[in-house]
Amino acid sequence: MRALGLLVLLWLVPVVALAQAPASDPTPAPASGSSESEAGDVSEVDKDRMGPLRERIRPVSGHLFLKKGRFEFSPSATLSLRDAFFRKYILGATITYHPLETLGVSLRAGYSIPTVAGAAQICDFTGGGEGGVTRGCSAPTFEALDGRAPGQISLLGGVDVQWAPIYGKISLLAESFAHFDMYGILGASVVQYRGPPDRDANGNPLGASKSRMTGGGNVGVGLRFFLNRYMTLRTEVRDLIYVENAEPENSLRNQLLFELGFSFFFPTALPES
Repeated sequence: MRALGLLVLLWLVPVVALAQAPASDPTPAPASGSSESEAGDVSEVDKDRMGPLRERIRPVSGHLFLKKGRFEFSPSATLSLRDAFFRKYILGATITYHPLETLGVSLRAGYSIPTVAGAAQICDFTGGGEGGVTRGCSAPTFEALDGRAPGQISLLGGVDVQWAPIYGKISLLAESFAHFDMYGILGASVVQYRGPPDRDANGNPLGASKSRMTGGGNVGVGLRFFLNRYMTLRTEVRDLIYVENAEPENSLRNQLLFELGFSFFFPTALPES
């Protein structure tokens, strides 16, 4: 009887021990020297190697300046480039609504002050002795070019579409960065300029020049540098293309314009994402 009880006790001990043992994890532990442990070691080494720069220099992971749902008001000054006769100084403003982060619709207007370009010359050809020709050139006056030379723009207006697919940042100092975006411009323009005067029945000019209107288009690129959450520095280069009434026939004009201005965004607070 004592032997039978001892046998039962020896049989129950392994069963109780098995029931109390915790369930083992079916996932095998990685062997020493495996790729996972090595990757962990490498990340620790990289963290030690980068030091505090890991926290100071961060990549652009999102837009810190948001435009969607905001209005942009931008006064600007524009200078014409590569002028043959008239250099234009244009004071204007642009208002843009951004329905999307990368898309904007703009209305622009500008008042132009034309001046005689430094490259303009008036040359006279006169007959000389023995059939020779003498040539004399001088800088023209504004009155001499008024209504006769192309490019005498007085007013500009138009509707543009902006597309801004590029957003990034430029390193200025060790830990200082300037955020910017780059955009393209395509739109329709209205141009007022001074052209040749009307003529009477005998072909005589009625005055020195006449104000005329024409249509055209413009295409260009621009950059915004974000100064804070509601103000940017903006610059553009555009090609204004329009048809101008000139004697003896109309001419197609290409006018390069460089624009510099500041933009103010409303509302000033960033919209909720």
